[in-house]
Amino acid sequence: MSKTSSKRVILMPSVKDNARIVAAAKADPDAKPMTKAQLDALVPISVARGRPKSENKKLLLSVRYSVEVVEYFRSTGDGWQARMDSVLRQYVSKHVPRNNAT
Repeated sequence: MSKTSSKRVILMPSVKDNARIVAAAKADPDAKPMTKAQLDALVPISVARGRPKSENKKLLLSVRYSVEVVEYFRSTGDGWQARMDSVLRQYVSKHVPRNNAT
């Protein structure tokens, strides 16, 4: 890094160095070139990054529960929030008004 700038400097190899690097890579039996199909399958990292989109979208909100309820579900281990959601969904499915009026 430069003493006057906090940006990192990227040093690119010279044409001669690059040719040496490419020749060494081609001579390596473990470094096989990618096929056309493999190259076509590549996607930008911005597309591949993050959690896959769920078909069952959820709403992020802030809610307060009693200490006992949270302690109980947390004591059930990893996935406790999903289990809590499942219990609430079961409750809702049993208490939906039959006339579909909202």
